Amino acid sequence: MKITFYKYQGTGNDFIIIDNRQLVFNKNNTNLIAEMCDRKFGIGADGLLLLEADSDTDFRMIYFNADGQQSSMCGNGGRCIVHFAAFLGIISNSTTFQAIDGIHNAEILSNDTISLQMNPVTEIKDAGSNIFLDTGSPHHVEMVENLETYDVVKNGSNLRYKMYGESGANINFVEQINETTFAVRTYERGVENETLSCGTGVTAVAIAMYHQHKTPHQNITLKTPGGDLGVRFTVENETYKNVFLTGPAKQVFKGIWKC
Repeated sequence: MKITFYKYQGTGNDFIIIDNRQLVFNKNNTNLIAEMCDRKFGIGADGLLLLEADSDTDFRMIYFNADGQQSSMCGNGGRCIVHFAAFLGIISNSTTFQAIDGIHNAEILSNDTISLQMNPVTEIKDAGSNIFLDTGSPHHVEMVENLETYDVVKNGSNLRYKMYGESGANINFVEQINETTFAVRTYERGVENETLSCGTGVTAVAIAMYHQHKTPHQNITLKTPGGDLGVRFTVENETYKNVFLTGPAKQVFKGIWKC
């Protein structure tokens, strides 16, 4: 069996994307997904995305972590699959699609930049030194000093398991640069390593920094090792609405996987 795939990246967060509208890919084969995502013996990716037909929206997005398990929402993956849908001719400059956490709207801007609407955030658990919130995926947000040299893998892994158990959470370490800009590094569950960026993670960071009065602004720049992302939102009755994640999505190459 031959599987045509496309490799994408959004600020260094990279994905294998497959057009599965004909349902030819076996979603239950976790070993195959993990093998394809393996950076030594496979294609190499932080996750795998399937684009499938949907009766109510333009398409459905199904996301798997690099370990082969289906996962929660992925913001960078969401932007990449919107670019892919346009490449396939399914959409033009705007779209509505279905993901595991519900319906998302997105718009393709200039220079392969995608603006993706995230779900509202209604609950924030503030422990003072850290914040927990769900932006489509669960996120721990913690400010640290000297982020550039911080041991993200060791400390992120420790928090991911010891604080949040087997199901875990993504762990974001943050350092403020100025009133509207924050540097972010993220340890992602399912990848079990630091990724170059995390879309739901920077969304969580932007909201957390506003919540903790680190910034009065509702349009924030997040600098990740893979590049810059923008998050904007509005606040109404302690609910964060109109949350948009904006950043690049690029097709890297096309290939064929032989099973």
